[in-house]
Amino acid sequence: MAEQEEPQITVLDAPVPGPSLTGNAVSLARLLHHECSHLLQLYKEKEAFLSDHTPDSGRIVSLSPDSEEPSTAEQVQLLHSALRQCLGLLHCVALKEEEEWGNLEGDYESMRKTVRARLEILLHIIKNLAGVDGTSLEVTPDHQCNEEVDGGVFELKMWTYRVLLELIHWAEHAVRTLHVLHAEGEETEDI
Repeated sequence: MAEQEEPQITVLDAPVPGPSLTGNAVSLARLLHHECSHLLQLYKEKEAFLSDHTPDSGRIVSLSPDSEEPSTAEQVQLLHSALRQCLGLLHCVALKEEEEWGNLEGDYESMRKTVRARLEILLHIIKNLAGVDGTSLEVTPDHQCNEEVDGGVFELKMWTYRVLLELIHWAEHAVRTLHVLHAEGEETEDI
């Protein structure tokens, strides 16, 4: 009988013990990551031709930390900034799609609204976790929605694809960063 390999548990699915604000944030970030992945899947089903195309691989949202090795608190602030930009991009996707096709209904649009609401909640939680003295973290979308998507409908669809990939990237980053914050909080409680 062949031995079964133990599945590798990553930070994306490792259990988070105990109810706490950071534990809840990790769980919410995991849910957001799952929903962002599902949103991309729904988009690919809706736009079947995309299976033949790969969007540009560069990041839309990129952050430059003030220091080479930012502290966990600084990483949480950077994460908050990135997620605000993602919320702004998602808002722009909705606006541009509505301009092009009108008010649509369906699984994709419903999931997009769910992701947006979940992202807003996570931003509020991260704002509370960051607790930065003298600095107010905004939770409104951080994007002016002023990019021109040249090339018509195809380019708009590819840009939307890139935004959805960006959401998945930053949701995964949120899980990792918040998991570190949670682990550090658990260590200080044990002391």
